Amino acid sequence: MSKKILVISGSPRKSANSETLCNRFVSGAREAGHYVEKFSLAGKQIAPCRACYACRSGFCPQQDGARGMIEKMLEADIIVLSTPVYFYTMCAQLKALIDRSVMVYPRIKNKAFYYIMTMADDDPANFKGTIEALRGFVACCEGSTENGMLCVPGVYERGEIQKHPEALQKAYELGLHC
Repeated sequence: MSKKILVISGSPRKSANSETLCNRFVSGAREAGHYVEKFSLAGKQIAPCRACYACRSGFCPQQDGARGMIEKMLEADIIVLSTPVYFYTMCAQLKALIDRSVMVYPRIKNKAFYYIMTMADDDPANFKGTIEALRGFVACCEGSTENGMLCVPGVYERGEIQKHPEALQKAYELGLHC
């Protein structure tokens, strides 16, 4: 059965290591027959939530890239959240998008979530803060589950992910079997 998959590449850099892994996930998911949309937050204007609560009326007054992305989150069966790790948590671009979903998060229900993360640090234990932050968001999305995760330490410079063929293969397989 074909699923609607939304892949959100949070990296502020185009063609980043985490985005390369997203592309491999997309390849696997498309090969499995799923409908996949991938969005890169690089270069997109997504302002942080102002906590004005105007969204209680169902409308956020900020006119930027968040609205369309959040609508796609509501439509998807599967959501892939991808981020480089900065100071032991997700990048600001992805965090801003998640925070802006405050206007609809009660409607982000019964989704399967996958996480893709990269970081320069070599110690896998340092993914903990990012994982917990992503899990905190998913816990607020009723009936949603964490279905897979790929964490690749030791990659910083653009293209270094190519030195990790096992990670590229795992990203592809996550997409193929989602």
